[in-house]
Amino acid sequence: MNQSDHILELARHRRVLRAADVRKQGWSPQLLLQLHRAGKLQRLARGLYGLPDAEVTEHQTLIEVCQRVPKAVLCLLSALQFHEIGTQLTHDVWVALPEATQTPAPGYPALRVTRLRGAAYSEGIQTLTEHGAPIRVYSPAKTVTDCFKFRNKIGLDVALEALKDAWRSRKVTMAELSHFARINRVESVMQPYLEAVTQ
Repeated sequence: MNQSDHILELARHRRVLRAADVRKQGWSPQLLLQLHRAGKLQRLARGLYGLPDAEVTEHQTLIEVCQRVPKAVLCLLSALQFHEIGTQLTHDVWVALPEATQTPAPGYPALRVTRLRGAAYSEGIQTLTEHGAPIRVYSPAKTVTDCFKFRNKIGLDVALEALKDAWRSRKVTMAELSHFARINRVESVMQPYLEAVTQ
């Protein structure tokens, strides 16, 4: 097998390939362009490639976003959808980035970026691997408290629905909610609602 064959084999397992993935294996990233021109790879986004006949998975778009923006963590409506909490559907992908990070270049899918700092960004990240590619998403409890933190952006009704559904489906515990409410500084805002759902 030559390098091109190896790259195509990796694409079968990975779904999404970056130049960095190819370089890490000791192969030339230029081969990605050659394989794209030959029609053996398709360009999914800037610097991202996949097989043209690859079956599109439910989380394909999320994989592409996490590959394109390495520090992005799925949050708010996208995290709710990922964890199957509530009824919110979103076409944009909601991501959190550290405060000083450069805003990603526009592309598909459209990104809704929230800025977080310190523990509010770094705590509660779950990394799940699908087809060899990481998807970074906030845990259900962190997501629910984020909804209260950004209630002016997404609506208090969305935050309340998320809390009720996550609690009813046992995806969160009171200890987790209290921990992330403290980090997000929304303890006093959430307190009456936490008391209501536990009664």
